Amino acid sequence: MPGDPRIRAADADRERTATLLREHHAEGRLSAEEFNDRLDRTFAAKTIGELDALLADLPGIDLYRLPAAGIRPAPPGVSRSRPARAGRSGSVARPGQGAVSPRRAATWITWAAISSLLFVAWLGLGLISGGAAWLPWFLLVVVPWGMVIARRPPDHP
Repeated sequence: MPGDPRIRAADADRERTATLLREHHAEGRLSAEEFNDRLDRTFAAKTIGELDALLADLPGIDLYRLPAAGIRPAPPGVSRSRPARAGRSGSVARPGQGAVSPRRAATWITWAAISSLLFVAWLGLGLISGGAAWLPWFLLVVVPWGMVIARRPPDHP
């Protein structure tokens, strides 16, 4: 009988209850003291009935709820511009990407300059050695460095 409150609770049941309690606490339905008390009782619970009792006076929450119906994806090919964040002066706006800070632009300029120097060094060594250095070793530096810069959050210094 799946609804039997005497069934032993699994760790997954306790974790689901703890997640629901965290959501209710975040919504302001539980004080910090009551949240901590219920969380302690959640991990001490032995049956499904004990877990259900901890949520009995709280409304049901669907942890997998879909976004609001008012949020619609943009049609293909259309970019949405995000407003620039307050407090950022001197930044360049790019459509659909938010603001680009001067520090981030300087990082890319530095990357491009050093990448160019490495390319010229590789080309020069290849010409001097008669083709013995044609393995593009500079890419071992340029590509990973570019990937690190590209994956940084926009606010990263």
